[in-house]
Amino acid sequence: MTSIFDGMASLIAGVLGRPDILYLPSSGVDRTVQSIFRETPVEAQNSEGVAVLITSPSWRVERHLVPEIARGDRIDPGNGKRYRVKTVWPSGSPAVDAAVLCELTEDI
Repeated sequence: MTSIFDGMASLIAGVLGRPDILYLPSSGVDRTVQSIFRETPVEAQNSEGVAVLITSPSWRVERHLVPEIARGDRIDPGNGKRYRVKTVWPSGSPAVDAAVLCELTEDI
C-alpha cells in the first residue's frame, strides 16, 4: 500500500545526509552510500513502540541500500574514525525506501 510518506527517507537522506559515507560490510563489497551519521543523541522506537534515546553515535541509512547490514559491519563517515555497528533498529515502515538506524561504537 502506498502512502504520502513513501519516498520521505530518500528525501531526508538527500537533504541531510552525506553521499560519501563508506560502508564496510563484514561480507560483501565496500561502497559509499547516501546516509546520515550523527554523534549527537537521537530518538528511536524499540520493538514495543516505546521511544528510546540513543546516546552513542548513530547511522541512519535506507534499508534497501544495505540489505545485508549486520552487527559488526563498519562505516567510515570521513571524520578520521571508523565505527562498528552495535545494534540495528528497523523503522517498522513498509515503504520501499524505509531507513534503519544503526547504533555504533568507535572501532579502535
